[in-house]
Amino acid sequence: MKLFSREVAVLACVALMTAFTTRTVAQSKTPVPRNWQLLSYDTDSVYGTATEKAYKEILKGRKSTPVIVAVIDSGIDTTHEDLKGLLWTNPGEIPGNGKDDDGNGYVDDIHGWNFLGGKDGSSLKEDSDEATREYYRYKNKYGNNPDSVLDPKSKEYATWQNLKQKIEKPSSQTKLQYKTMAKLQENVNKCENILKTYLNKDDFTVAQLDSIQTTNQDVLLARNFMTRLLKSTGDEPTSFSEFKMEFEGYMSELKRKAESTDVPPNQNREKIVGDNFEDIRDTKYGNNDVMGKFAFHGTHVSGIIGALRHNGVGMDGVADNVRIMAIKAVPDGDERDKDVALAIRYAVDNGAQIINMSFGKPYSPHKDWVDDAVKYAEKKGVLLVHAAGNDGSNNDSVPNYPNPEFADGTRANNYITVGAISHGLSPDKVAPFSNYGKKNVDVFAPGVQIYSTVPGGNKYGSASGTSMAAPVVAGVAALVLSYYPDLSARQLKYILEKSATPLPDGTTEVNKPGTQDEKIAFSELSVSGGIVNAYEALKLAGTIKGENVKKKLKAKLKPVKKM
Repeated sequence: MKLFSREVAVLACVALMTAFTTRTVAQSKTPVPRNWQLLSYDTDSVYGTATEKAYKEILKGRKSTPVIVAVIDSGIDTTHEDLKGLLWTNPGEIPGNGKDDDGNGYVDDIHGWNFLGGKDGSSLKEDSDEATREYYRYKNKYGNNPDSVLDPKSKEYATWQNLKQKIEKPSSQTKLQYKTMAKLQENVNKCENILKTYLNKDDFTVAQLDSIQTTNQDVLLARNFMTRLLKSTGDEPTSFSEFKMEFEGYMSELKRKAESTDVPPNQNREKIVGDNFEDIRDTKYGNNDVMGKFAFHGTHVSGIIGALRHNGVGMDGVADNVRIMAIKAVPDGDERDKDVALAIRYAVDNGAQIINMSFGKPYSPHKDWVDDAVKYAEKKGVLLVHAAGNDGSNNDSVPNYPNPEFADGTRANNYITVGAISHGLSPDKVAPFSNYGKKNVDVFAPGVQIYSTVPGGNKYGSASGTSMAAPVVAGVAALVLSYYPDLSARQLKYILEKSATPLPDGTTEVNKPGTQDEKIAFSELSVSGGIVNAYEALKLAGTIKGENVKKKLKAKLKPVKKM
């Protein structure tokens, strides 16, 4: 019996290509170096940050001071070989004694805090998106038909119309899309099993698939099907396992969206975390399990920032002298404004100098809470690095939260928003999924096919997104600050933007993200009009006099041990 029909295979390929349209880039024929984000165009022909060049030509023989970088994310694998030696450790806590030794309100927060945690040690994995939460909040507040209650001229009415447009019809479309993609996933799993058995390998590449010579029809169909899938996603993954990791993440997100209207949007939060999420004063919730079982995203981000360099395993981070503070606040779904606000305050209060925020959403019902936390970080001189988003949209016209704009029209001077650049080896120079904005995106950084740490037994894998571009910038900021510790957050932001470089191969026009072939000047996609560059940033930092004496850290930091 045939494994599946050719028609199903073709349909599945088309479905997959459609699903990944905003997540991938045009395929390149030249292999992409796994550490391309650290490399230079002049020596490696990629749009890297010239970090390795900076270490060789500027930093060789110089001493640095440690920098604490808080990662507000899904959690971090604290046992990973490339990360465990650089975790921030709270010097005021005695591990495991069940007491709040330092009096900061969080018990046994050794490496950070989990704002998604329950009192029983559990952790929230999936939460609803903010649009769904707002949709049901309106219905609960105004009855089943808010249209008949709200003033058509009011701001609330306009918001309600927007919410209906986003939730009601798209929900049924998403359910159908998930049903179609679930069939594809079944075929992917069947093909995987057949090919692994035939090749007698736990993983395989396109090259290995191309080498298969057999008359077994099931193996041939599986080979052809899988080859088309791997090639249809743009830049070929290094292996099937990397493709599967991305695909399963996509399917998990699609399933969550498909089921979002079937489950009350706050049910999981109420059951597991149990806080009053509408009260910013209710701060005593969560637990100290910063890893949990869902730490892929945060682990990948942390490795990009500062995975141990030259230790003979895995990959190298951007910065060579950081301590990673793990703050778990981002579930599968949209993060809560309350968690983000408290996470920023926790990071600032515990000595973080840079905060990476690789998350975002189109609605922010309690933006004032987050704004107050951003102002608090600004006052304390802490730099916030935020991912621009992966919708291929203009942040100047389409809301994306959090952002540095305050209600009074002023803007935070300690906030930098990052778009994603590709490696330059394919026709798409800018990642087609990346958000942009001449006013609201500050700089671009490598964010396609970035190889980094992943959880579960000292593993590594590639991922793409502005979520990967932001930690590149956070890493460069930490690198600069570690050698010029008197710089303020405002100065760091200035240095990163002022030293950003145009596309190094002379390209001036690129495909506008979110479109097929519309052209736009690369300089119009961000405030700086450039790509973050560690080499140039360090050169510029050397000409600037720090405006602050380096604040004394609360933590007495231990030296990093190379594994």
